[in-house]
Amino acid sequence: MAEIKPLRAWRYNSALDKNIDDLVSPLFDVVSESQRELLYAEEFNSIHLSVPKGSDSNSSAAQKLMQWKSDGIIAQDQLPSIYVYYQYFTLPGSAKEHIRKGFIANLRVYDWDEKVLLRHENTMPFSVNDRVSILDHTQLNVSPTHGLYTDTSHEIERYLDDAMIQPLYETEDYQGVRDVFGVIHDAKVIRRIVEIIKDKQIILADGHHRYEGSLLYQKERAKNNPDHDGSEGYNFHLMYFTNTESDDLRILPTHRLVKELENFSKDDLLAKLEKYFFIKPIAEATDVNEVILGKRWAFGLLVGDEAYKIRLKPEMIHEITWDFPQAIKELDLTVMHFYVFEKCLGIPGRDQRGSTNLTFERNFTKCLTSVINKEAQCAIITKDISIDTVKEVCYSGYTLPQKSTYFYPKVICGFLFGSIKEDEFNSFFDEAFQ
Repeated sequence: MAEIKPLRAWRYNSALDKNIDDLVSPLFDVVSESQRELLYAEEFNSIHLSVPKGSDSNSSAAQKLMQWKSDGIIAQDQLPSIYVYYQYFTLPGSAKEHIRKGFIANLRVYDWDEKVLLRHENTMPFSVNDRVSILDHTQLNVSPTHGLYTDTSHEIERYLDDAMIQPLYETEDYQGVRDVFGVIHDAKVIRRIVEIIKDKQIILADGHHRYEGSLLYQKERAKNNPDHDGSEGYNFHLMYFTNTESDDLRILPTHRLVKELENFSKDDLLAKLEKYFFIKPIAEATDVNEVILGKRWAFGLLVGDEAYKIRLKPEMIHEITWDFPQAIKELDLTVMHFYVFEKCLGIPGRDQRGSTNLTFERNFTKCLTSVINKEAQCAIITKDISIDTVKEVCYSGYTLPQKSTYFYPKVICGFLFGSIKEDEFNSFFDEAFQ
């Protein structure tokens, strides 16, 4: 089902990559304003290509990319390769070191109805358009999205381990994660990895906006190319692949902040919630996460200077009118978006995707601070979801609300760049991988 292809990545030259810490950056949708300003000060940091600065930022990124190529700041690898990427991390409350093992390759761009690449959440139109524009200007996949394949044999991981005996880069990123990067040149091994993946469906874990940008761009280019045959660079997308059967795949919760709703009232909200939820005050707001942990259809509510646990009344689960299968209706996130946002806060489901009143925050402390400082009217605190839930949603053909998952850790930008320019994409050596 899924066609992947090795690539000749563009990477920083051998003199610069000795200081790889100064070149990597967070992904475009998680980098903060303060992080951006620090990274912009580094002349050759990857932020200049992923989140370019200025009023005509995408044209600026294209010009900078041409200059970097011309000056040898980045150089293209001669051999098509699969790139190996390991992330070593710990989680709060535990000293155990986890290792997420994965590899980077090009994936053919598939439309959603082909059921090869499966999405689990919706996107926000503005972010998609931004990614289309920068892809059009630079002809470059600046960072890989994150895809999941399922393989109980773990055969691919054995090849990845061999490549990591002599890694190319190692750095500690903004998350405190140790990132290690290697490469596979062996054509026999690459062919085997390609073969293993070809009968898989891929779940898009992270990067829905970047992938949808590639999909829209591919459709436009194909429509306007009378000689289109499917081999062109615009038919492919850079992706980081990890195995769903790994024990080191983590999904963290993403909480919701509510801002600038007209006629918002704490008392009115609580009165409306009481129709659908059991409501229990929590003396210490910092206990919210522990209070809701492991409880079905339970959420934390931070509003004013108070905190509550709200838990759906069981009979209400059958009153959800959205046209979803029952299994999807029973997900915590569906309950939250139907009852809290549509029924109680008056934001219809059809409008939630583009609503400026809803923002997303992974950090609980920031949620609490935003409410206390009245930057947000209230916050809804959620729990993490399992990879089995993500699979269930994907295989059902439905999607979760946007920003429903936070796969941790995030990959970083700057280890490699993937060109889709015709004179850089295809290679004399490609026949070796057929």
